[in-house]
Amino acid sequence: MMDMNAPQLSLGVIGAGAMGTGIAQVAATGGIDVIVFDTRPGAAAKACEGIAARLSKRAAEGKMPTEDADAAAKRLHPAASLSDIAPCAIVIEAIVEDLTVKTELFSELEKLVAPDAILASNTSSLPIGAIAAGLQRKDRVAGLHFFNPVPVMKLVEIIRGPDTTEAVAEALFVLARRLGRTPVLVKDTPGFLVNFGGRAINTEALALAHENVASPAEIDAVMRDCYGFRMGPFELMDLTGVDVNFPVTRFIYESFFDDPRLRSTPMHRYKLETGQLGRKTGRGFYSYAEGAEKPSADTRTGANPASAVFIHGEMRGLETLLAECGTDILASDDGTAPILAAPLGEDASAYAARNSLDHRRLVCIDMISDTAKRVTLMTSPGAERAVLESVIAIFQEARAVTAIADSPGFIGQRVAAMVANLGCEMAQTGLASVEDIDLAMRLGLNYPKGPLELADAMGPEIVHRILTAVQALTGDDRYRPSQWLRRRAMLGLSARQA
Repeated sequence: MMDMNAPQLSLGVIGAGAMGTGIAQVAATGGIDVIVFDTRPGAAAKACEGIAARLSKRAAEGKMPTEDADAAAKRLHPAASLSDIAPCAIVIEAIVEDLTVKTELFSELEKLVAPDAILASNTSSLPIGAIAAGLQRKDRVAGLHFFNPVPVMKLVEIIRGPDTTEAVAEALFVLARRLGRTPVLVKDTPGFLVNFGGRAINTEALALAHENVASPAEIDAVMRDCYGFRMGPFELMDLTGVDVNFPVTRFIYESFFDDPRLRSTPMHRYKLETGQLGRKTGRGFYSYAEGAEKPSADTRTGANPASAVFIHGEMRGLETLLAECGTDILASDDGTAPILAAPLGEDASAYAARNSLDHRRLVCIDMISDTAKRVTLMTSPGAERAVLESVIAIFQEARAVTAIADSPGFIGQRVAAMVANLGCEMAQTGLASVEDIDLAMRLGLNYPKGPLELADAMGPEIVHRILTAVQALTGDDRYRPSQWLRRRAMLGLSARQA
C-alpha cells in the first residue's frame, strides 16, 4: 500500500458530479495527481476544466498563489475509459446512491487496480459492508464520505466495513489530513454519523408544524435566535432539497425498523410528491419566487403591557427578565393579573391542571432558551387573548416575541432535547467516540454545539426531564430517552462521560 503522503500518489475519482468534482479539486490542491472518470461523454473533461477555472478565479482574487492554482490544474486528468484508473493507488467512487450500480462498479475496479490499491466509496448512507460483499478483497474497501461543497466543508467520515483493515483506515486518515479535511471514524451504520444524527432537528420541526404548534418561519426563528443554529430546520431542508432529505430520512427510518425517534410526517412526503423541493424549484417550505417575502415569525400587539404579573413555580431567571422590562412581580396571585410560568416538557394545559391554576390567565414562557433576542410564549385552549397580548406587550419593545399554540416542551425544548437525545443514542450504540460525535455534527451540519455538548449545556437531568414529560403527555415513544442520557442524568454526570 502506497504512503498517502507520497509525492507521486495518484488518485482516481469516479463520477464527475458535484461531489466527485469537489473531491478532485481538494486532491489536486493537496499535491495529488487526479484521474477523473465519468460514464457521460465529455463530463470528466468538463469537470477538470471547471475546477481549473475555479482555481484560477481564486488566484485572481488573491485567495491562493497563482503558481499553486496552475500546478493543481495540471494535476487533473480526464479519463477516456475506466481502465485509465488502473495506475491509481486509491480510487474514490462518487456516483449515484444505488447499491447495485455501486457493487457492479467496485467489481470492475477490483479487476483493474493493483492488489494493494484502496477502494473507497463516498456513499452518504449505503452500508460499506454491502458494497464490498461480493469482492475478493473486501479488506481494502472503506467509506470516505465527504460533504457538499467539498472544498468548503472540512469534515470527512471514514467508515470501516466488517473486513476493512486497520492499515486501510489509517491510510485514509492520512489522506484526509493531506486534503485539509478533519477525519472522524464512524461505525458502518445506515446514515453513518451526520446523516443519522441530522434526523432529529428536521423531523421534530416537521412534527411541530404537523401539530399546528407553529409555522415553519416561527420554528426556524426560535431555533436560530434562541438556540444558536445558523439556519432553521425548514430553511436547511429547502437548501438541501426535499428530494434529498426526504429519501434519506425514509431510508434511515426504515433501516432502523421504524424507530419512532426517526419518524417524519406526511407533510414531508407531500412536498416531494408535489414537486415543492425548496430553492431548486422556487418553492418548498418557503416561496423563492421573485419578490416573495418570508413570513414573519414575530407576534406583535397594540395592547398595553401588563403592569404586574404573578410567577408560579420555578422562576428560572424569569424575574430578571421581567425586571429588565420594567414589570412588577406580585407576591401572590390577585385573581386578575397574568400568571407566568416556565414549565419543562409540559404544555400550558397540563401545567394549569396539575397546579390547579386559572388556565385563562396562564402564559407559559420558555426559559431554557436564550431570551436575549426572542421569547417564546404559549397558552392553553380557552386562554384569554387580552391576557396573552398584555404579556406580549411586556417583551416586544426589547426583543422579538413568538406566541405559539399549546405544545409540551414549546418549540425549542422539544427540538433541542431530541437533538441531544439522538446524540446520546449514537454514543450508546458506539457509532463514534463522544468527541467525534460532537465534532462531526459541528463541522458537518454547522451546529453551534455538538449534541452531547448541547445536552451538557442544557443539563442532562433537564433534557431527561423534558423528554419524559413529553413522552408521558403524548404517549409517543418518539420521546423515549436514550439509556446513555438516563444513566448520566440520574447520576449527575456529564453527557460526555464515557
